Amino acid sequence: MKENKQRIVVKVGTSTLTHASGSLDLRSMDRLVRALSDLHGMGHEVIFVTSGAIAVGTEKLGLSERPRELRMKQAAAAVGQCRMMHIYDKLFSEYSQSVAQILLTGDDVEDPGRAEHLRGTFSALLEMGVIPVVNENDSVSSAEIETGHHKVLGDNDTLSAIVAGLCQADLLVLLSDIDGLYDADPKTHPGARLLHRVEALTPEILEMAGGAGTWRGTGGMATKLSAARIAMAAGFDMVIANGARTEDLYGIVEGRDIGTRFVSQRLNA
Repeated sequence: MKENKQRIVVKVGTSTLTHASGSLDLRSMDRLVRALSDLHGMGHEVIFVTSGAIAVGTEKLGLSERPRELRMKQAAAAVGQCRMMHIYDKLFSEYSQSVAQILLTGDDVEDPGRAEHLRGTFSALLEMGVIPVVNENDSVSSAEIETGHHKVLGDNDTLSAIVAGLCQADLLVLLSDIDGLYDADPKTHPGARLLHRVEALTPEILEMAGGAGTWRGTGGMATKLSAARIAMAAGFDMVIANGARTEDLYGIVEGRDIGTRFVSQRLNA
């Protein structure tokens, strides 16, 4: 791992950002924002991919459960995204850090012209010392929240890997409610072993992927391994780690054995 300045994409899952009720976990958000601001202060370039808009919007609107109708999900996402960015802007400002909102659809990263403009926007923001805050634009895109259709993004794990590739990042970190990839389901196998380093996505590794996580999120290990495939092929490492221990970000950036690191094929070559 490089010890000098790195371009780092950090993605955080809904379960890390919210309580079981669906309301925002402000203490967790503050710890995360402080660590990201500190990494930026150390000279690293940081891009932040956040989930949680639908869950936060559901809670803000006083709904008893996550909406099932697509238009209601998209409306909840619009409300939740507004609330989340307001809080992110306030928290990052406490650490003298400016942020920018970028909402993406599959068309934005698929179309070469749009992707080039996007690349330029990220580059300009990073040059000015701004941390981009990225999410899928759920209000106009149904890729993540409605299944059965053609997907380019489809989940924020994949989104973060595509963004990292677009921005030529050095490292992608997925913060979730799990410690990393185990050789068996730790919920049913107490002796399951955490894999700290994966250098190839073998059939055995892929079989370790389970289903989706909590009701608040849409991803599971399968989406993370999909993101790992993109990262490894594009030439940057990806790490899965537990979002409850935000301080682990420092060690991850230094290359320590925290969580599961998927080593890029370029480094293996």
